Amino acid sequence: MRKIVASMLIAMDGVVENPQMWTVQFRSEESQKYKFDELFASAALLLGRITYQELAAAWPGATGAYGERINSMSKYVPTTTLQKAEWNATLIKDNVIEEVTRLKQESGQDLLIFGSVELIHSLMQEDLIDEYRLMVFPIVVGNGKRLFHGESQQKEFKLVQSQTFGSGVVVLTYEPDRA
Repeated sequence: MRKIVASMLIAMDGVVENPQMWTVQFRSEESQKYKFDELFASAALLLGRITYQELAAAWPGATGAYGERINSMSKYVPTTTLQKAEWNATLIKDNVIEEVTRLKQESGQDLLIFGSVELIHSLMQEDLIDEYRLMVFPIVVGNGKRLFHGESQQKEFKLVQSQTFGSGVVVLTYEPDRA
């Protein structure tokens, strides 16, 4: 059985929206290597519709090992509005929880979620996410969509790993406390 891993770029105030606007000054070889290793340790991407559309608009022409990997990976997109899949994607139109559970039960490398806040909320409510990797940036953004908002249920997590980069970015890896 493989894990579902939610990997998020997050500001200190919890904002996750438009990270390309506030993460640039903190990029480093360390953080790039971390994201490279994370992608190569995963079998497929599980993406919400908006994140899928944003990535599909930006990545297909990318080159290099990272670009080739992200372009060749399978992508699964739960959606009720998209009618056509491109960029090596499969649309999940019905029974999202059942289909994601089925994907999770397959053998192989992990399923990785980038962005996709609403998808994370849905899967979190069903306790389908096995690991949360929060790459916390030393910045307060102020406004924007937050990873956890007032509609989230109380959940407990246990810290299983932390990693600090010279840029001040910290990766906190949590697992749900299912005890």
